[in-house]
Amino acid sequence: MPIADAPARVEDCSCFAIKKAARQAARLYDAHLQPSGLRISQFLILALLEEVESASMNTLAERLDTERTAMGKMACVLERDGLVQIGPAPTDGRMRLVELTQAGQRLLDQAFPLWLQAQRRMEALNGTQRLAALRTELAGLDMRNSSTARAELSNRLEIEPQSLAH
Repeated sequence: MPIADAPARVEDCSCFAIKKAARQAARLYDAHLQPSGLRISQFLILALLEEVESASMNTLAERLDTERTAMGKMACVLERDGLVQIGPAPTDGRMRLVELTQAGQRLLDQAFPLWLQAQRRMEALNGTQRLAALRTELAGLDMRNSSTARAELSNRLEIEPQSLAH
């Protein structure tokens, strides 16, 4: 049966299925990271900062696919806890750079084995190859931003994109 003719069921919503799996995965990782006091979202910020040394708030948000304002709030909590330092970029004082502090590095070093346990648990539950294939499939999904999708849809329907915003 074509999607348009199918009854609307939450279980048939692709977004619901992806979000449900993401929430379940986050709970698993959060449970493993709990002794460190970090959540997976915080761990990923610290891990990314270890990779890149310092990054603008926008770069962090883009790399972790998070809203800029949400990233700002998370970074401020990490700064309050002494895990990151936020300051002006040397070349552009308007841009704020986020850097891992020594305390942040120590906590990341402590949390890494816990994260590794979570990774191994996911693999034990779902299989290493299956998870690798899932990451590849998810990375390949076409989920362009909503303004692009609205513009394309409006072109096909020959209507103004603003009327699709509601």
